[in-house]
Amino acid sequence: MFTGIIEEIGHIRKILQEGENIHFYVEANFTPELKIDQSVAHNGVCLTVVEISDPIYKVTAIQETLDKTALGQLQINDAVNLERGMKMNAHLDGHIVQGHVDQTATCVHREEKNGSWIFTFSYAPQQQNVTIEKGSITINGVSLTLVNSQLNQFSVAIIPFTYAHTTFRNLQKGDTVNLEFDVIGKYVKRLMELQIHQKK
Repeated sequence: MFTGIIEEIGHIRKILQEGENIHFYVEANFTPELKIDQSVAHNGVCLTVVEISDPIYKVTAIQETLDKTALGQLQINDAVNLERGMKMNAHLDGHIVQGHVDQTATCVHREEKNGSWIFTFSYAPQQQNVTIEKGSITINGVSLTLVNSQLNQFSVAIIPFTYAHTTFRNLQKGDTVNLEFDVIGKYVKRLMELQIHQKK
């Protein structure tokens, strides 16, 4: 489990494909503190550390993960948002994040305001995921508050600190991002679907 508060920005130093799997070699400052079999979120995707060679560690993404996320688009030297699993006695500064990406979205608009940035994203309707105004969303692992919630589209406002300490500073119109919708909202949606089904 994660919080959506990014610890640091890591960099992809090597990419190897083995069958349908892709091995990512990530350089990060916290590598010496990692352990084998530890979970780390990479742009919001929970992956397991399988090898450590300070300052680089290795994680593997299987085909299912690659199909549902934007990890397959990563290239050598790309920056990634990193977060280790939350500690149970720590403050939940973001919101409950599982590290299980629901689907990807496309940045359709980027606007710089006086002291902030507005990013607008559009996502495919097939999975019927929904957002609500002022609700929570995770974009590339970053816990954010929604504004301008619409059908299959929403915006977020990025403050200078988040802009400087995440990959949002590199995000451009047309880029693909990972989305994890609020887990509480997903349970409510599923329960309502079951109730409707039972009434039929």
